Amino acid sequence: MRLPAVLFLIAISMALAGSVPIRTLVFPSETSTSYVEMVPLKPLNMKAFTLCMRVATELKGEREVILFAYRTQYYDELNVWRELDGRYSFALSGGSVIFSVPDLGALQTHLCVTWDSRSGAAALFMDGRKSLTKVYKKGHTIPTGGKVILGQDPDSYLGEFDAKQSFVGEIFDVNMWDSVLSDSTIKDMFSGKRVPRGNIFDWETIELRTNGEVEVLNTEL
Repeated sequence: MRLPAVLFLIAISMALAGSVPIRTLVFPSETSTSYVEMVPLKPLNMKAFTLCMRVATELKGEREVILFAYRTQYYDELNVWRELDGRYSFALSGGSVIFSVPDLGALQTHLCVTWDSRSGAAALFMDGRKSLTKVYKKGHTIPTGGKVILGQDPDSYLGEFDAKQSFVGEIFDVNMWDSVLSDSTIKDMFSGKRVPRGNIFDWETIELRTNGEVEVLNTEL
């Protein structure tokens, strides 16, 4: 059997077994220069979203930590934070909705946030378990025209980073949809089952632009 055919069969076997190679980002130290820009599949003009990622960090109550940042020319349009007191929040164009849930640690955690403009319903999921629902920014629209980055919180358009807000640890499998996924779909995603890929960010195909001391490694789900 020719080598390409052998490699093809190996890839198929890995996929069927659930062993899927995937990129992971490691931010080894606190800096004001290390970040990764994610290039969306289509503009972030959204009235609803589901954002999921797998993340691990050993930063414990030392400071606030940025997990996801979408910035337009003048505003932070969507930021996800671990707050100084260990709670978690996301903010849409000012203000924020905050959840008291178990803290992240060195063990990888599957984290999702969901929001729907029509009802204002906002929720957070950790390892497939859903928080209470809160009402936040009812009627709001997330505008297009910005940049999405991991690792830093930009106080200007892709600039003015503060090392004391930077992410240190590992983050990967970042996917985003312009709709609210069902609770069962998010649970399936946490357990490693295949679900429809993100139509805003699909981690398997997304273009990543790395800057500074960020290591791009391969792991398996």
